[in-house]
Amino acid sequence: MSTATPATTRRLPLAGVLRLGRPSDIWFKPACSVVAAVAPPNLALLALGRLDLAMYTMAGSLCALYGHNRPYPARARTLARVVLGMVGGLAVALTAASLTTNAVVLVTVGALMAAVQKALCDATRVGPPGNVVLTFISSASLFAPQTLGQVPGHLGLALAAGAWAWLVGMAPGLLRPHGPERRATAHALNATAAYADTRGTGVGHDRARAAAAGAVQAAWQSLLATGARTDRTRRALEHLVVRAEVALAAPADAAPALLRGWARALRGTRRVPRVAGADDDLLGIDAERSVPQRPLWHRLGPLAPLAARTALGCALAGYASLALGVGRPYWALVTAASLYQANTTLTWSRGVQRVVGNLLGVLVFAAVVPLAHLHPAVLVLCCLAFNFGAEALIGRNYWLGSVCVTPMALLVTEFARTQDAGQLITERVVDTLVGALVGFGTAVVVTNRRAGDRIEHALTRVERAREEAARLLAGPQPAPRALEAARRTLSAALADLRATADAASGEWWQRALPQERVVLAEQSGHRTLAATVRRQGTHSWDGARTTEDVRP
Repeated sequence: MSTATPATTRRLPLAGVLRLGRPSDIWFKPACSVVAAVAPPNLALLALGRLDLAMYTMAGSLCALYGHNRPYPARARTLARVVLGMVGGLAVALTAASLTTNAVVLVTVGALMAAVQKALCDATRVGPPGNVVLTFISSASLFAPQTLGQVPGHLGLALAAGAWAWLVGMAPGLLRPHGPERRATAHALNATAAYADTRGTGVGHDRARAAAAGAVQAAWQSLLATGARTDRTRRALEHLVVRAEVALAAPADAAPALLRGWARALRGTRRVPRVAGADDDLLGIDAERSVPQRPLWHRLGPLAPLAARTALGCALAGYASLALGVGRPYWALVTAASLYQANTTLTWSRGVQRVVGNLLGVLVFAAVVPLAHLHPAVLVLCCLAFNFGAEALIGRNYWLGSVCVTPMALLVTEFARTQDAGQLITERVVDTLVGALVGFGTAVVVTNRRAGDRIEHALTRVERAREEAARLLAGPQPAPRALEAARRTLSAALADLRATADAASGEWWQRALPQERVVLAEQSGHRTLAATVRRQGTHSWDGARTTEDVRP
């Protein structure tokens, strides 16, 4: 009997696309950071009477949106790369703008840049807001009147504002140096506690297991992102993540109340619980730290279909906008770039959210613009308010954040000179619809045929990892380090398989997917994980109830 489902098209959902979720635990951090990064440069330009230069300082200031979930040593590197990437994209855009005014050429350059930015952001897992902010700045800059002589000065403004954004992003580390790791660990503990409540067999246990596995993997990524650097606090957090991992492997033996108690203890700046009797929990972690990361070009390979979608979709959206006579084709280009997600189904959902958010946003702009025209200071304050609102709300649903992003983007165009509000609203609505329709149409045409190959590779990794763990379990006395390494390898392979299967199942049209093989591989893999945990003797929670504290 075939283990694959027949190739078919996927239904595009409408129910739930606009449903509001819970706000992020740290929604206020990016919201406050972007205000702190944008306000000083803009107010300084206001005092100097040069708000026309605000587009260049905002390029650097908006870098403060990145890296809020990363540990501070990793955040320092991420923010520096984002600033350099932002300034590099701005340099290409300004140079192109100074060399030609041909709109077709500029749209083509913008589309190619959008594809590169999308691929690099996904490959490096830079996190939200991803490539959208980079593409917005570089695409808008392509249509800013420019001469070659002005480019160095404008890049200097962006770089200076980017340096300030770096300082803003790093400043919270002075008060809570392990905040991101603590939050990621607490989330993993809570998620595995929810899975343990099902005992691995209750209603909805599959969804709870997938959520818990994703949270545990995110916690490990957070803790391992610092590289070889570690200290007593991170070591204690690693012990807690191991306990979450054990609960994930053997939920029937776990203690959900204890897991939640540890998660609560990680709030604020309270001391981190240290699990007693867990000296062997971290076997293999140091070895994993020393494993070099996959080269960037290896991670870029699987993203080629997504990059092709982005390049073609953005170019066609920009050309369509030009054909309609719209004066700002980069709005259509950016709309298309913002749609592309891991698969076609998610791209459709993002398209619906983008259109709804932008249409509501232009109504907000129409209501606010008379106030903003009263004085340049009021214009700056309105932009700051929308900056805050966008980051505070976007975590609940993308469309809700877009309600603030749209009027903010429209008001930024007024920094150089006051413009006709009716024309701005009309062009924004047209470009939104054109970008969404053309962008999604391109996603339907350019399918990701490699999604099936990725499932096969993920299945192979799970099967090999399970066989290695089973081989060690069959021995009389497996080496503790080898058994722990096998368990962690199998756990990571199972998490990757679930993420790969979810991404592939959302593609619009592709060859048959081995759904049955995926289910069987997950079931056998989790049984082997449970057997490994029991063989290690780490499934007992009695000794883990005695804890001591380490200072943060």
